[in-house]
Amino acid sequence: MVYRVKRVYDPPAVEDGLRVLVDRLWPRGLTKEKAKVDLWLKDVAPSTELRRWFHHEAPLFDEFTARYDAELDANPAVAQLRELGDTHPVVTLLVGARDPELNQGVVLERYLEHHPR
Repeated sequence: MVYRVKRVYDPPAVEDGLRVLVDRLWPRGLTKEKAKVDLWLKDVAPSTELRRWFHHEAPLFDEFTARYDAELDANPAVAQLRELGDTHPVVTLLVGARDPELNQGVVLERYLEHHPR
């Protein structure tokens, strides 16, 4: 299984495999038809409090990563995402964030690859 991270605003591609939106909020200005999202798994997204605290500010990313990892440790939606990875060769984690390096999708991808079940 392979997890990838991609902006939901980028055009869908065949190599995306299963496209899973991992944001708590639906991306602004994007229709469901254009997004081509197979599953919206908002429960795996950071909590509203954490999302608001981070606000995609680069100096806070390391602390955001630690806090989000702690949330993921206790989040049952992670198991659902792992099951999807078991049944699909590629799962693309879709995020609405502008920054391709500093977002919850990057943290979630790392978490899935490096934390045991």
